[in-house]
Amino acid sequence: MRILNWGVDSAAAVTETLHQCVRDNFGRPDFWGRYLSTIPNVSDGLTLEEIRFIHDNGMKVMPIFNNFREAVGARAGAVAARNAIFKARQLGIPEGTFIFANVERFFLVDSAWIIAWVETMYNSPYRPGIYADPDEGPFNEAYCAAHAANNLVGEQAVIWSAEPELGTTTKQKAPKRFIPSRPDCDANVWAWQYGRDAEECPIDTVLMENRLYQNLF
Repeated sequence: MRILNWGVDSAAAVTETLHQCVRDNFGRPDFWGRYLSTIPNVSDGLTLEEIRFIHDNGMKVMPIFNNFREAVGARAGAVAARNAIFKARQLGIPEGTFIFANVERFFLVDSAWIIAWVETMYNSPYRPGIYADPDEGPFNEAYCAAHAANNLVGEQAVIWSAEPELGTTTKQKAPKRFIPSRPDCDANVWAWQYGRDAEECPIDTVLMENRLYQNLF
């Protein structure tokens, strides 16, 4: 039987207030997805103090890198990965942790960027993840072109799917079936953001396979 772990992600820092809001309204997350970089009006960057707070409350951290606005070209893909690696090292994120590139559905995406992200992460202490929408936007075509061009993409990259959106739920009422949308080619789709923009707290709700959960920190 597939073991699933439930958690949330947020652009806002995990404070006592936000954590209590999630606990009261949704349940205790197994993990919390957080962005590595501070971007004005977009995301609070993860801090060492926040990592300690998350760990002290019995959760793992799912690191997300979002300091880019399009995913085009090999050079840009390698630069994004190097910047993510630098931030991860600054925060003491342990080797073997997956770091997810935040590729939004409205981004321009090409196969060269995906290959460079995967190769650069693969040659670092960290592992390549990509948050993306296989249903809307150009990711599906770009990913499958990258998969056909470079074996590392299919072997090493893990996809965190943004579809389908079923709506946020409590931990107890999370989907029992793990049915994230997948690219049209083979892909390791191990996480699913099934609910976005909860009304009660500024979070999204996420399910992931235990094999990914074990490679968070």
